Amino acid sequence: MSERKPCKTDLSDEQWVLVEPVIAAWKAAHRSVSGHQGRYEMREIVNAVLYQGRTGCQWDLLPHDLPPRGAVMYYFTKWRDDGTDQTIHDLLRWQVREKARRKADPSLVVLDTQSVHAAAGVPAQSTGCDAAKKVPGRKRGLAVDVLGLVIAVVVLAASVHDNAAGIALLDKVAADTDTVQKALVDQGFKNAVAARGEKVGIEVEIVERNPAQTGFVPIPKRWIVERAYGILMLHRRLVRDCEHLPRSSESRVYWAMTAVILRRLTGAAAAAWRST
Repeated sequence: MSERKPCKTDLSDEQWVLVEPVIAAWKAAHRSVSGHQGRYEMREIVNAVLYQGRTGCQWDLLPHDLPPRGAVMYYFTKWRDDGTDQTIHDLLRWQVREKARRKADPSLVVLDTQSVHAAAGVPAQSTGCDAAKKVPGRKRGLAVDVLGLVIAVVVLAASVHDNAAGIALLDKVAADTDTVQKALVDQGFKNAVAARGEKVGIEVEIVERNPAQTGFVPIPKRWIVERAYGILMLHRRLVRDCEHLPRSSESRVYWAMTAVILRRLTGAAAAAWRST
């Protein structure tokens, strides 16, 4: 493959070393019947996914010196459907937590939702209107640890109540870890979420805002999930939900956080948002 001018979103050699073992294992388990190894380097496929996530470009507008739409979409959907995207993310997340001298999985998570507009062409049956926030589109739910790292993500129609998102998040957290004992939520979540938490062995605490405070006042620990949403908004593919399938939207979150975690692990500086 000919040399190309690197993009700011490209993986460094140090970052690729952290991702490559999972990709190599995946390739070894998905060998072509003909023995063909593929025309494009896996590192360039990942670079293309990260580029699209950060810039928000359409599939057809991927730069010509990156692998073409068909190749990138093929691997993106394969890794989405078999969970390789989450596997890469979770392995890296564990490394960040261990580097911070914490156990691989947390004992406490913070839950919240965010409604975002859907792009033109997104199927109407998977979207709706958030009546409270007056946002037509989809609802993104996150469960994060105290470091702001994603433990679980769900994407639903914006019309779905926060209770349904909270229940889905608790189910995912319980399925993926056996260490989480407590979840903090805001007042948008009701008793149904607490009841679900009791069923899956997670205590749910509703953190109420001090009525004497006005304006934006960060609530201890609860603000961490708000910061996570702010970080995700630097990835323009997530500013508006462009994906036909909610699972693709979830995959975009995992890839965005993978990029963030790789920078944390390697000490790389993020591009200033005003310059991107």
